[in-house]
Amino acid sequence: MKKKLVLGFFLSLFAMVLVACGGSKTAKETETTTEAKKEEVVSGASEKSYTDPKELKDSYDVVVIGSGGAGMAAAISAKDAGADVAILEKMPVIGGNTSKSSAGMNASETKFQKAQGIEDKNDLFYEETLKGGKGTNDPELLRYFVDNSASAIDWLDSMGITLDNITTTGGMSVTRTHRPTDGSAVGRYLVDGLYANVTERKIPTFVNADVTELTDKDGSVTGVKVKIAGKEKTVSAKSVVLATGGFGANMDMVTKFKPELKGYVSTNQEGSTGDGIALAESEGAATVDLDQIQIHPSVEQKTAYLITEAVRGEGAILVNSKGERFVNELETRDNVSAAINGLDPNYAYVVFDNALRGRVKAINQYVEKGLVVEAKTIEDLAKAIDIDGATLKTTLDTWNKAVADKSDTAFGRKTGMDNALSEAPYYAIKVSPGIHHTMGGLKINTNTEVLNKEGKAIPGLYAAGEVTGGIHGQNRIGGNAVADIIIFGRQAGNQSAAHAK
Repeated sequence: MKKKLVLGFFLSLFAMVLVACGGSKTAKETETTTEAKKEEVVSGASEKSYTDPKELKDSYDVVVIGSGGAGMAAAISAKDAGADVAILEKMPVIGGNTSKSSAGMNASETKFQKAQGIEDKNDLFYEETLKGGKGTNDPELLRYFVDNSASAIDWLDSMGITLDNITTTGGMSVTRTHRPTDGSAVGRYLVDGLYANVTERKIPTFVNADVTELTDKDGSVTGVKVKIAGKEKTVSAKSVVLATGGFGANMDMVTKFKPELKGYVSTNQEGSTGDGIALAESEGAATVDLDQIQIHPSVEQKTAYLITEAVRGEGAILVNSKGERFVNELETRDNVSAAINGLDPNYAYVVFDNALRGRVKAINQYVEKGLVVEAKTIEDLAKAIDIDGATLKTTLDTWNKAVADKSDTAFGRKTGMDNALSEAPYYAIKVSPGIHHTMGGLKINTNTEVLNKEGKAIPGLYAAGEVTGGIHGQNRIGGNAVADIIIFGRQAGNQSAAHAK
């Protein structure tokens, strides 16, 4: 019987604010960025809800480094498999980048799709993800990913984390992006639900616990060295799971692999610095695709706040400074970003109506943060954002006709066309691309074992989530990161627990 967990308490605990990590900022922008970082660090779950550092034992079966979706999924799975588990998180709050995820979790052939009459196939999901990644995705990881996506949705649902509201993201031809029932941002809901399950299982979770080194013996990883409560402690473990996230907040590392991204803002929380990659490399781990760094097309630049792709998936359009559409808004992220960067000036407005706001609850957060321009009419909205009113109205009328005809002759858009933009008030958010996801990382196999440069598994070392590479190829499809962390987080927990027996 499905467990009915009370998640509301945790919902108030994880109010994470996006951080700007780019260069070339004005003094005001720098101040905004600094305040955002301060708020991000002090917000989130109270430290009283975490485990006292004094309770950190000398040894565990499995030590999980990182407390985002991948880390908590791994810890829960390992615990359920009978392992003695601990989570070590270097930040003062849990959640990592998962807390900031907004669109949803992609999955195919799910029970929720079937209940809503949505026809989907694992093979189609595979093909569209492969196309999105420019054909460079690791085929074995991708096959495991799509074939285990529906069971991951079921697993979450069995723990009271229900994702039955389904929308669309760029690069997908089928509605397969699963969200909470009310259409709210998936990240906070997921973190709250997973942490409720972590605490229910009494899995110790230590924050401000910075792992500085992996220990090893005879080629096998045997534990970690961690700085906690002002001291360094060695903790033995039969298995270690790296779930430390990517390096999107480490601008030195970003520009090392992709110099052209210097000056971009980053949507990543400040703990995403590539620590796990460095830890594993010290054990001889191989890496893959480190130069594949994704920029997201719709980022509010002063706050580096990501505007979820679900807004476009539910029917929003993008217009340039003249009030004209210029791209299929649900093309893959790299193509939409390139289209915006090709504009002069290189920004766009996400335009939507009141009905769409009701379908995407994350918009309420944008309104609260002052990112949204609102007006009673399209002409008034155009005036507020300094765009010609007649042009914007013509653009909207043309779009609404395309929705009615189910035919976008201008840009060939085929998804996110179920609802016209016709209910006042109307809204606009100014956006440009920002650094969002690092698709490269540690090389793993489908058992989530970290591989060395000879392609052999490093005994006792596992990894899941954005710290790994290969699954997304050269471009990540929106909604696939959340699927990645849950699918491979579960697998890392199961495999690390099995190794510990």
